[in-house]
Amino acid sequence: MSLYSKRGVSAQKEEVHAATKSLDKGLYPKAFCKIYPDVLCGDDQWVNVMHADGAGTKSILAYLYWKETGDVSVWKGIALFSSTIDRNKNVIPAEVLEAVITGTQEFFDKMKSIGVNITYMGGETADVGDVVRTIAVNGTMTSRWPKSKLITNEKIKPGNVIVGLAGFGKADYEDTYNSGIASNGLTSARHDMLEKFYAGNYRESFDNSLDDSVVYIGPHRLRENVQYSLRNEQLSSTVGELLLSPTRTFAPILKELLEDHFEKINGLIHCSGGGQTKCLKYIPDNVRIIKDNLFEPPVIFKLIQQASKSDDKEMYQVFNMGTRLEIYTNEKDATTIISIAKKFGVDAQVTGRVEEAQKQELIISNTVKDKLVF
Repeated sequence: MSLYSKRGVSAQKEEVHAATKSLDKGLYPKAFCKIYPDVLCGDDQWVNVMHADGAGTKSILAYLYWKETGDVSVWKGIALFSSTIDRNKNVIPAEVLEAVITGTQEFFDKMKSIGVNITYMGGETADVGDVVRTIAVNGTMTSRWPKSKLITNEKIKPGNVIVGLAGFGKADYEDTYNSGIASNGLTSARHDMLEKFYAGNYRESFDNSLDDSVVYIGPHRLRENVQYSLRNEQLSSTVGELLLSPTRTFAPILKELLEDHFEKINGLIHCSGGGQTKCLKYIPDNVRIIKDNLFEPPVIFKLIQQASKSDDKEMYQVFNMGTRLEIYTNEKDATTIISIAKKFGVDAQVTGRVEEAQKQELIISNTVKDKLVF
């Protein structure tokens, strides 16, 4: 059993998928977000799109960083759209709620300044100390979208290439360097990276029923400095800053692609829960995905692997490893997509390709010691 499993979490969410297997998959089961007929307005040329997500245990990292440094602004990094916030009032004061809520509005304001309009319609805040030890932040987003402008992944086919967008670096619309960690695998990263000091001093930050051998077993403190390089530039961040980098949005890039190059996109897949194996949920049944030119994993993933001693297969199943968004396209269109991403300061490159196969298969080969087959 992996450390990830021993901590009561699953990278592949097998039990969740089993519990929801009988639910309606929507109009397009291979689409990344669930798509329904337009029940809001009843127009058969439009659809309703819904997606729910959460900051997960990144909120625990924010809690530890805030307690250790006193910097309440760290909470802005876990702000979510139309959020529901569950808190333990005894340990999460009003200033933290304010930071999360104002952080959400500030993010929406920044997106609006570059043409991405999101309406913040409020949320729910509940004091539920019997349910949560610290704080849980989740959110749901809903939209109407024209049926003629949907990307549902059914068009992914042999001969396509994959343009990968990096989750790390500094996009033009970001204020600081982004480590690329996003919001998946944080339970593993937190316990494998941080030292026992946090188990002894912040027992409210973990499940106390866990065996001590899997709780905060790493070598690092949050304020420890890490030196690394990016495009030949020498940089420095704390361990806490690397772990708490906000999940990068690609909305400004996708807005331009959807408005001006819609016909060039056959599929869109986020490498979120399930890391580089996420694509297996959304690709057609008769293709093989070859990922042989992924980005070199940035420093945060190297630190996690060194601390956890996880093998490459587990790392690529749990984490995005630096390549966050996959755009499936025709080879002739890849250069256009890459140039648009780079215009916003987001690195992009052809990271793989699609081949015909008897059954679904994923092969990762360039950034690991041995070829990984899923």
